[in-house]
Amino acid sequence: MVKLQEGETITTFFLIKEREIKQASNGSDYANFKLERNLDVISARLWDITADQIEQLQRKAIVKVEGTVVNYREKLHLTIQRIRLATESDQVNISELISKKGIQREALWHELRLMMEEVESETMRQLIKQLFSRKTLRERLTTIPASKSYHHTYYAGLLDHIVHVTQSALQLLPLYPKINKNIVIATCLIHDLGKTEVFTEAVAPEYSTAGEFLGHIALSLELVQDAAKEAGIPRGNDELLALKHCIASQYGEVSQGFGSTASPKTAEAIFFQYIKQMNATLQAFEMEQERANEQWVYSPLLKRKLYTNMYE
Repeated sequence: MVKLQEGETITTFFLIKEREIKQASNGSDYANFKLERNLDVISARLWDITADQIEQLQRKAIVKVEGTVVNYREKLHLTIQRIRLATESDQVNISELISKKGIQREALWHELRLMMEEVESETMRQLIKQLFSRKTLRERLTTIPASKSYHHTYYAGLLDHIVHVTQSALQLLPLYPKINKNIVIATCLIHDLGKTEVFTEAVAPEYSTAGEFLGHIALSLELVQDAAKEAGIPRGNDELLALKHCIASQYGEVSQGFGSTASPKTAEAIFFQYIKQMNATLQAFEMEQERANEQWVYSPLLKRKLYTNMYE
């Protein structure tokens, strides 16, 4: 994370996440940027931007920035003195700018493959095999974030989320022997695969048209049904229906308005809902904690004040 102090000058590489061109009162153009580096997003301004810079400094560009940290309306911003596009000789890896420290996607993918073996149902195994054998799905799964702003917003964040949800389920399932392990683990592995259709790129991702129109739950259910058809699994198969129900109800009661298309009606759906919610909420808390510079901060994401001090 980039820690800013008022008055300091910093020189480093960033990804341009957002850019807005505006006009000053004297008629000159200036640019407001959102610059990203290792999950930290910094507001920055470049005065008197030139026509060439407007053409070059586009969203998703990697840039080297030299600027001074200023305090404006109780928030720290960067006033840019010098900025240029990164060159090949800079040897900047874009994935490093949008990654969370310590995340190793190859290790996560290996862990995911091992956890697939925990599923014993032949129906669920065939479904999982059919889904994860798709090259485009695998490529997106191992690079895109789980969300734009709420949780696991970094490179390979979706893969990290799925792995940790599945790990949590495997740890807790022995305490609930009546719950169908095959349905739960298959749900953990599959529930968010629709996001590979929502976010089609890892760098500064935006919602696809399908993502805007349908949302990731509907897209996940479409992927499941297509894979089931290819695997020869009947549409009315009991395990398939149970899996779809868990996906449809993953955000809890419909009346809460969080996105579920059905309220949880099975033990497996209730179990999965809380496992997913725990992982997403605690990761969102971790993000707020890393950004905090006070003991108590208000989180717009979680809509409450949070105590961010680490316990010694």
